[in-house]
Amino acid sequence: MKTLYLRNVPDEVSAALEDLARAESMSVSALAVRELAAAVAFRRNTDLIWASPDGDVRLDEIVETVRSGRDR
Repeated sequence: MKTLYLRNVPDEVSAALEDLARAESMSVSALAVRELAAAVAFRRNTDLIWASPDGDVRLDEIVETVRSGRDR
């Protein structure tokens, strides 16, 4: 696995991450990874829908994409 360092994180974002992590008994790093993974999965799902020229996306394709995003 790679290590990701983030610079220029606004103080209010950092504080909010710390609050959320504390509330869920997680490290800030684990929380950030979880949230980034969710954002990437959402984006992939959106890209899948928009990639279909007629908007005809099969349910099994959506389910497969969601599951693959969760497995990462």
